[in-house]
Amino acid sequence: MNTLFWLRDEVKVGEHRTALTPTGAKSLIDAGAQVIVERSTTRIFPDQAYVDVGCELADGHSWTEAPDHAYILGLKELADADFALKHQHIYFAHAFKGQDEAVQILSRFNAGGGQILDLEFLQDELGKRVCAFGYWAGYVGAAIGLSGFIHHLQCKDAFGAVSSYPDREHYLAVLGAQVATLADKPKVLVIGQFGRCGRGALDLFAELGIDADGWDIEETKAGGPFTAINDYDILVNCAYLAEGTPPFITKESLGDSPRLSMISDVSCDPNNPDNPIRIYNQCTKLAKPIIESDVSGVYVQAVDHLPTVLPKESSEDFAGQLLPHLLTLCQGDDPNGVWARARDFYATAQSSID
Repeated sequence: MNTLFWLRDEVKVGEHRTALTPTGAKSLIDAGAQVIVERSTTRIFPDQAYVDVGCELADGHSWTEAPDHAYILGLKELADADFALKHQHIYFAHAFKGQDEAVQILSRFNAGGGQILDLEFLQDELGKRVCAFGYWAGYVGAAIGLSGFIHHLQCKDAFGAVSSYPDREHYLAVLGAQVATLADKPKVLVIGQFGRCGRGALDLFAELGIDADGWDIEETKAGGPFTAINDYDILVNCAYLAEGTPPFITKESLGDSPRLSMISDVSCDPNNPDNPIRIYNQCTKLAKPIIESDVSGVYVQAVDHLPTVLPKESSEDFAGQLLPHLLTLCQGDDPNGVWARARDFYATAQSSID
């Protein structure tokens, strides 16, 4: 029986990315797999591009009728429902860390005998993630933070919705025009400079001719809050959120009138007790990406799917990282490989709700 991958249409509003590009689909087909792609009006790559490389098309959201052995491949959450789930789903489930909907999600898989092979928990033998969107999250987070800073410097109206762009060059042209309106370039700090997110953020500023300072473990290991942050105009937080992370910013540390006016919290996890940006308590949406924090005049960006603003580049990058591991599924499971470890993570998550 050939390995079957079923690429589902995404249901998250504003999501244009994909975990499988047409080029990647061709590689799977060449390796002997069958690839079925749901029709989509939002995916960055057109349906015909998949047909051209040998994929079959299916109606959107029809994966529920897929053969039992199909791997259902996606990115973001499934639609809210209560029917049992029988397939193996490859996606970001956000259900392994005690999130609000974790019990409901895991219970559906338990009832149907399916499994979550969570993209966040695909790890090599050293525990390092094998695929991530981090670079483009940092890049776009820095871009929105910069746009927000310029907007609130020049205007008292709420910052508007952010749409996806066809490619990076279009976005850079828009941002460059905004930067050109400034008399002075902002002073910028990126925390987590050596991670994927931090590199993306620093690259964005460099491409726009803006110098940015970088902090990482060495600068934050003593514990915060850090009043030195108050001397910057823009903070982009890309730090890895680990248990015991100290606060970088609190309402008290900012004082009454800080210079800092824009925080882009790329690592956004506002309801986590270890969240280091402790002046807001909600994620934002691309329809309204920037909100005022608990400190008057200090604004926060906290969108949790930033890379969809640049769906072409982010999809090509992520899908390229994932593809070698999808190809291993065409050859049969490696009992010591990333998918075996993913199944172990799923089993552990299920046991936590039993």
